[in-house]
Amino acid sequence: MNTVQKYLKGDLLLWGLILILMLASFLPSYSASSSLAHKFSGGNTFQFLTKHLFHLSIGAMFMYVVHRLNFRLIGKLSILFLPAAIVMLFVTLTQGTEMGGANASRWVRVPFIGVSFQTSAFASLALLVWLAKWFAKPRDLSTFKSLSYPLSAIAITLGFILPADFSTTAVIFAMSLLLLIVAGVPWKHMWKILGASIVALFMFILIVLAFPGISNRVATWKARIVNFTDQSDEDGSYQSDLSKMAIAEGQLFGKGPGKSVQKNFLPQSNSDFVFAVITEEYGLVGATSLILFFGLLFRRFIRIAKRAHTKLGTLLVLAAASGIIIQTIVNMGVATNLFPVTGQTLPFFSAGGSSIWMTCIALGIILSVSHTDVAKIIGDSAQEIDESSALPADEKEGSNG
Repeated sequence: MNTVQKYLKGDLLLWGLILILMLASFLPSYSASSSLAHKFSGGNTFQFLTKHLFHLSIGAMFMYVVHRLNFRLIGKLSILFLPAAIVMLFVTLTQGTEMGGANASRWVRVPFIGVSFQTSAFASLALLVWLAKWFAKPRDLSTFKSLSYPLSAIAITLGFILPADFSTTAVIFAMSLLLLIVAGVPWKHMWKILGASIVALFMFILIVLAFPGISNRVATWKARIVNFTDQSDEDGSYQSDLSKMAIAEGQLFGKGPGKSVQKNFLPQSNSDFVFAVITEEYGLVGATSLILFFGLLFRRFIRIAKRAHTKLGTLLVLAAASGIIIQTIVNMGVATNLFPVTGQTLPFFSAGGSSIWMTCIALGIILSVSHTDVAKIIGDSAQEIDESSALPADEKEGSNG
């Protein structure tokens, strides 16, 4: 145990839950990718498995390095990361590439290594960490003008993401609002922010309708909302219908690993609808177990946030955890037809390096808070004891008296 604690700092139960979810992701990811392997890589299913292993390995390295850092340093680095993320979003919007059938430019290719990266995943984490750092300092939030800096950062970041990815924009906006509420922004300001955001969205839609060349996503948003609300349209709701069929066919114990039938017909079976494939193969028992493990993971997040002894630590945990929590809920909600199709991934289980890497970095931040903040308190207490023991005998007696 001492050897483990020497290398793995922070909440050991959280480490255990992360390891279990990582290991549990291999079989579903491998199975859900089999149909895509036969369509695009000549039936080489092993290629998708090794790619998932590669993404998890790189993510684990990121998580280990970040969790060894002092979270105060992470907060300071956000001052550099947020501008870099905004520049990356601009490059993506103007020169990005399309992947996985998406009719929008969301990825940039990293030079020399040929790996595609979804910049919005990095930008969301960079923005939330920067917001946590900004609100951690004592500030007078009584006037709306005092929020000009954080609201400008949110507006600029979301403005570059919105033309290509509305669902991610909505998720980041929701996470930002949650962080603002926890940071103590008065509700009178929150209503103004929400109202201004709705007006800005409608203005963007009107501009796109007038000048369609700006973005082709408005028609996609409309189609997804219509398909979600009008289930009688079989052509429009075929994705959700197949997902529900997969869940229903799983019954109690499922068909068994690798025996999903609907994965052969579901678009994005290894990302957007991987939870449906998991339910078909492992049944209600497997799906419930997965939900339970994610619930335990979220509970550790809340516990660490509550036990943090600084406002920065609490806000950083909430900033890093909110993305994981919301993505999980939305992905499962889409598979069960509770939400329209959004393209949000299921952490660890959905294919895609960007999502896995950012999830691991976020977990590294939470683990950093779970041990750095406590270590500081213990260190301060030990220093006080040492200073007390170093006092002359008469001063000790005076302090005791």
